[in-house]
Amino acid sequence: MIRRPYFLLCLFVGVLTCGLETRLLAQSSQPAQRYKVAVVDLMILKRQKLGAFQLTKDIGADGVEVDMGGLGNRETFDNQLAIDSVRQQFMSTAKNLNLEICSLAMTGFFAQSFAERPTAVKAVGDCIQTMQQMGVKVAFLPLGVKGDLVKYPELRPAIVERLKEVGKLAEKAGVVIGIETALDAKEERKLLDDIHSSAIKSYFNFSNALKNGRDLVKEIKTLGKQNIIQIHCTDDDGVWLQNDPKINMPEVKKALDQIGWRGWLVIERSRDANDARNVKKNFGANTAYVKSVFQVSAL
Repeated sequence: MIRRPYFLLCLFVGVLTCGLETRLLAQSSQPAQRYKVAVVDLMILKRQKLGAFQLTKDIGADGVEVDMGGLGNRETFDNQLAIDSVRQQFMSTAKNLNLEICSLAMTGFFAQSFAERPTAVKAVGDCIQTMQQMGVKVAFLPLGVKGDLVKYPELRPAIVERLKEVGKLAEKAGVVIGIETALDAKEERKLLDDIHSSAIKSYFNFSNALKNGRDLVKEIKTLGKQNIIQIHCTDDDGVWLQNDPKINMPEVKKALDQIGWRGWLVIERSRDANDARNVKKNFGANTAYVKSVFQVSAL
C-alpha cells in the first residue's frame, strides 16, 4: 500500500518533470534565427564603452559591433581591450545581458589610408590578436580615405599586397577580416580573387550600392554567399529604414535567402535627420523593423 505523502510527492515530481519536458520541447522546436541584428557602438555614441551593452539591450538588438578605438598618428589603435581587466569586463557584461559581440571594427582607418600607412598591417594584426582573446570571429576593415579604388585605382596593387599579408595573419588565427570598398559587386569579386585568401571577404554595405545608383538585390546576388562575411544593413542618414524608398527590405531578404546567406545584419546609420542624436529612438526603430522582416517570431 502506497502511503499518501509519498504518493503526493511522486505526483508533484511527475507534474514538474512533465512541465520541464514541455518547456524543453517548446524551446527545441523554435527555429534558430538565420539572421541576427546588431548595432555599432561608435554610432550609438558608446565607442568602446561598457554602456554600449545595456543601450544595445534597450534598443532591442541581439549584439553589438565593438570598436577598436581611435588611430590618429599612433602606431596602432587606442585599444582599451588590450587590457586584460577591461576586456574581461566587456565579455562578462555581454554574457550577462545575453548579447553577442558580433565583430570588432577598425573604424580608425576611415580617416587613414590603408594602402599608404606604414603600420597598417601591424594595426590589423593587433586587432586580430584582440579577436582571438575575445573569441570574436569577424572584424570590419574600411580601407580609408584613399581606399576608394574607383578614385584611386593606382593604389590597388598596394591594397592587394597588404591584404594578402593580413589574410595570412587572419587565416593563422582562424578569423575573417571583412573589407568595405567602393567597387561594384563584380569588381569587388575580382579584388577578392586577386587577394586570394579565405580570411578576406566583403563586409557588404547597403549604402555603397544605393548611393552609387546600383541595384541592391543584384549586387547581393553577384557577390554571392561565399564572398559576404557580414552586412552593414544601413543607408545614409535621412530616414529610418522602414521609410527609405531606396530599399525594398523584403526583396533584400528574399535575395539573401536565395543565395543561402545567413549571419549578422549590423545597423550603422539610417537615422532620422530631424532627430539624428536620439540614439535609442533611431536605432530602436531600425532594429525593430529589420527584425520584423528578417527574424522568425518565436511561438
